[in-house]
Amino acid sequence: MKYSLIAALALCGAASGTAEAAGKMAEVTVHDRVENRVLPVYQHQGRYYVVGKPGNEYLVRVRNRTGRDILTVVSVDGVNAVSGESASWNQTGYVLASNQSFDIKGWRKSLQRVAAFFFTEHQSSYAARTGRPENVGVIGVAVFRKKPEPRVFLPRERHEGPRAESSEPRGPDTAADSASRLAESDAVPRAAPFAPEKANSRGTGHGRSEASRVTYTDFERATPAPEEVITIHYDTYGNLMAMGVIKRPRIAAPTPFPGQFVPDPQ
Repeated sequence: MKYSLIAALALCGAASGTAEAAGKMAEVTVHDRVENRVLPVYQHQGRYYVVGKPGNEYLVRVRNRTGRDILTVVSVDGVNAVSGESASWNQTGYVLASNQSFDIKGWRKSLQRVAAFFFTEHQSSYAARTGRPENVGVIGVAVFRKKPEPRVFLPRERHEGPRAESSEPRGPDTAADSASRLAESDAVPRAAPFAPEKANSRGTGHGRSEASRVTYTDFERATPAPEEVITIHYDTYGNLMAMGVIKRPRIAAPTPFPGQFVPDPQ
């Protein structure tokens, strides 16, 4: 069992509104921190998309919707948001207790700080600046369940009355023991989701330093491959409209006689 990390200051507020969320085991939402709002998710040809406004900081909120601890390996632009490696499933990630949320605000720089995510030009993204421009424009979350604790039974003792087991199976960790975490484990490596580069498309920059404390914990995956992979693509409003992701609004033709009398101006 390898060492892992536990998030000490996890935010436990649940994301609101299914229209803004993606995922089943884990609920993933993207929040524009400048405009203080959840970015609406557009569905197109089996993919999820959000609009990234240039210069605005954002965060990825992940909420555990299961009754067990889960590990979430987070990829931004094909880069692991914790380790900075080209993302694959066998790497470190955030572990969440049942119904717990965590706000991933940036690239992890240490156990205490991150460099904020913000939407920027493709060529100015952290991935492009570190020689990895191929997967810019996509956020991925790979979800693993925790391997169940083994059930241990001790021999029964003889009594004149009804028999009972002398010990019970070991129960799950308490909420204090299983707060939001980061973890490592053995799994089959696989490339992060791919999004083709577009002209003037968006990427994620390496922004200001801010506090985000974590610590170590243990986590063992129940399966070698993730049980769910959540993928959210992002780009400019114009690019998403050109791709047909966002439908052009219908503009009603003006009418020459909309009223009866001349109203006062506002």
